[in-house]
Amino acid sequence: MDKDKLYKLKVEASQLKPIMNIGKNGITDAVVEEIRKHLKANRLIKIKMLKSSREEKDTTTIAGELAQVTASQIIEIRGNNVVLYR
Repeated sequence: MDKDKLYKLKVEASQLKPIMNIGKNGITDAVVEEIRKHLKANRLIKIKMLKSSREEKDTTTIAGELAQVTASQIIEIRGNNVVLYR
């Protein structure tokens, strides 16, 4: 992805509210299915990682796993929020 498109997606993502929170149960089948539905409908989504989800893994690791299982790209990780794009 070129820098211009990445920048535009980051700007667009800054206006988004998280569509879901990932908590202590982590990445479950239900979470993956819900993220896939939102990606199909919106192509760009923001997800918030709650503190309880980060007890064993950090936000970057969880984001990488999410991107892999949902066939999406990580656009940005800012604090506890992850932006995915498909």
